Amino acid sequence: MSLTIKLQLHSHLNINNKTNHANKLIKNNTLFYNTKFLPKPIFHNNPIIITKSKKVKRRMQESFMIKSSLIEPDGGVLVDLVVPENERDSKVVEAKSLPNVKLTKVDYEWVHVICEGWASPLKGFMRENEYLQSLHFNSFRLNDGSFVNMSLPIVLAIDDETKGRIGSSSNVGLIGPDGDCVAILRSIEIYKHNKEERIARTWGTTAPGLPYVEEVIAPSGNWLIGGDLEVLKPIKYNDGLDNYRLSPKQLREEFDRRKADAVFAFQLRNPVHNGHALLMNDTRQRLLDMGYKNPILLLHPLGGFTKVDDVPLDVRMEQHSKVLEDGVLDPETTIVAIFPSPMHYAGPTEVQWHAKARINAGANFYIVGRDPAGMGHPTEKRDLYDPDHGKKVLSMAPGLEKLNILPFRVAAYDTKVSKMAFFDPSRSKDFLFISGTKMRSYAKSGENPPEGFMCPSGWKVLVNYYESLQTEEASQQAVLSA
Repeated sequence: MSLTIKLQLHSHLNINNKTNHANKLIKNNTLFYNTKFLPKPIFHNNPIIITKSKKVKRRMQESFMIKSSLIEPDGGVLVDLVVPENERDSKVVEAKSLPNVKLTKVDYEWVHVICEGWASPLKGFMRENEYLQSLHFNSFRLNDGSFVNMSLPIVLAIDDETKGRIGSSSNVGLIGPDGDCVAILRSIEIYKHNKEERIARTWGTTAPGLPYVEEVIAPSGNWLIGGDLEVLKPIKYNDGLDNYRLSPKQLREEFDRRKADAVFAFQLRNPVHNGHALLMNDTRQRLLDMGYKNPILLLHPLGGFTKVDDVPLDVRMEQHSKVLEDGVLDPETTIVAIFPSPMHYAGPTEVQWHAKARINAGANFYIVGRDPAGMGHPTEKRDLYDPDHGKKVLSMAPGLEKLNILPFRVAAYDTKVSKMAFFDPSRSKDFLFISGTKMRSYAKSGENPPEGFMCPSGWKVLVNYYESLQTEEASQQAVLSA
């Protein structure tokens, strides 16, 4: 499919009141750093690109100007739930005096997502009415009657023992994975966690083998607790990548600093190959052809929970840095940041969440391709979702009308020219489709992919990672057999 762009203007919404793998040192210090070192924000090393404000001709309609910071966050106000510094000491004392709920690593990631406003206008873990709207309608109705998209339930599960300890308390303290008090959940509501219904509605199947279900939902408690969140201090992971975890507020400020007149977001959880780069560069050129003067790419890898065979975040970040160092993507027109959300692999349901979160980050264009947020069926040899349904759903999902959806053309490896190119159905036999699974199998075996598939330095990062895994496995086997 050729890339098409849908442009729409909408009135503002009203808010509802309701153990990492160690990277090797990257010698070029312009973008990324070893996880052992504290990096500087990427954007400090990108020069400001200044353009004069001009009206951009709307295709087939009147002239208008879109400024990236002027796309309204859902609900009209960007949520920020981190308590002011001058209140933290008293809040910590209060949190320690309350019945507590212990958070898993994934729960902690959701606290991060909520408190920075990625899920605006949501202000805490969902209460039952919010949960049911999300689960059954993929959206929230606001006080003014309008809708915002909310396709994934963002909930906190507790077990019977924790429910009993909470008793009649209206507030609870939230304890992070490292044992520190991280937040207070106020005006709580506890309700039944019907896991089967949640799984069936979110994934469209209850087949065994769904990664998020097996790792997060299945072992969780039979109750959900919702309430208003107060986070005691900014969320940090201390893994050397925190300065790439730019909040929606920080991203909006950076888009303004760069005088962006369009921001197009690209979500990914895999290493960047030259096909991805082709699509991103082509999208920017198309925006320039439409009359935009300074489109900025938000390269936004997912940084939360991923399935065990995905490439870890720190390795992906190092690989992304090589792509920019080698000029495959332009550092001056690209911002690389980490999206803190966990991954569900829930296909068309989840891709709505990915798009909605980028609205709150200030992006007014969203790139979507084949089978977004999808995966292979866990028990059958087929895709779990129709590969075209994600982009179709985005084009008509409630609450996403103000976001410009960019379906991209299919890219594959062209054996005639030995590089990634747009697929030509008239000579389909000349093209190779190299999936993420195939790419990982190449790297694991030490086999090089076809020339032109990925920049050599980026490929070397992946090979080194899988070699380190094999060395670790060999060492463990030696210890066991000794």
